[in-house]
This record gives sequence, C-alpha cells and structure tokens, in this order.
Amino acid sequence: MLQFLQQVGEQVGGWLYLIAGFLVFGEAALMIGVVFPGETALLVAGLAAHQGYIGLWPMIAVAFGAAVLGDSVGYEFGRTLGPRLRGSGLGRRIGPARWESAEAFLGRHGGKAVLLGRFTAVLRALTPGVAGMTRMPYLRTFLPWNLAGAGVWGGGCVLLGYAFSSSLATIGRYLTWGPLLLIALLVIGYVLVRLRHRAQHP
Repeated sequence: MLQFLQQVGEQVGGWLYLIAGFLVFGEAALMIGVVFPGETALLVAGLAAHQGYIGLWPMIAVAFGAAVLGDSVGYEFGRTLGPRLRGSGLGRRIGPARWESAEAFLGRHGGKAVLLGRFTAVLRALTPGVAGMTRMPYLRTFLPWNLAGAGVWGGGCVLLGYAFSSSLATIGRYLTWGPLLLIALLVIGYVLVRLRHRAQHP
C-alpha cells in the first residue's frame, strides 16, 4: 500500500488538494456522498501528507472549507428547490427510503443532526438538503453545527489517514522479521508440548 501511495503521490502531487476538496464538497452539494464517501478521499490525503507529497495543515484547511461550503450549497439547493429536488432524476435514484431516513434523523436531533450526520455517508449527503427543505434557520442553527461537524469530521479524517500511514510504516519495518518470529514461537511451543507429553508418559 505504501508503494502504491508513493506512486499516486508522485503522479498527483498538489492536485490532491483539489481532488479531495472537490469530493468532500460534492458529497452534499452534488449528493455524490451517496455513492462515494468523502472520508475515503480524506484518508488517502492524510496518507499522502505523511509521505510528504502535500502539507498536513493545508489539507485539513481544505477539508474543513470544502465540507462547510458543500453543506451550505446542499442546504441552499434544498431551500430553493424543495420537493423538486426529491422528484428529480437524482432524487428518485437516491430513493424515498433514504430521504425519509434523513427526515426522521433531522426530526429527532434538530440542529445536532447536521453534526451527527457527518459520520454517516448517506446522512452526510442528504441532511443539508433536508435541513434547507424544512427551512432550518441557517445562521442561528445550521451554520454553527455545520462548522463544528466540518472541523471534527474533516480534520479527524485527514489526521486519521496521517496516523494510519505512520502505523503502516512501523508495521512494514517489522513484517520482514514477523513471519520468522511466528515460526520460531510455533516451533518452541511444539517442542514444549512434546517435552511435557514425554514427562507425563515416560
């Protein structure tokens, strides 16, 4: 995996800011999060940041800004288009069950749904639009929860990818000797079992 990411980083480089940012933005703004979760892009971006192909903190800033903007656009689409959004080709492809799930989630949690929905791909894509449809107050309710969710989720995914890359590097250093150590432990265990068996049955 590390070799694959190194190849991707060498080929993509700074374009990864734009690619990951667009995918995060499009989750709610274009509802692509129903089929492609944005955290996948952020995890890869975090891995690339650890490899040095992009900067960690600039990537976190891109993730935060793209998440806030994408949800805000999704909210505005829901507010202005309303039921027509659900009746569109994209809305029908999403399906009534997912729309109803997002509505029920928003009804149960109110403004907190904007934050909590961040951690489920389908809800992350649909909750902003549903919030706009129901005319949730933007400045007083939607935006503060949107900012909180974008910070926790966006920064967290990038940092998780960064930390995971560090773990992969550590694991990679020990994989060479790991199988040999496992074989040695198995041999020692077998010898001890045989010796115990002989001691019990001389």
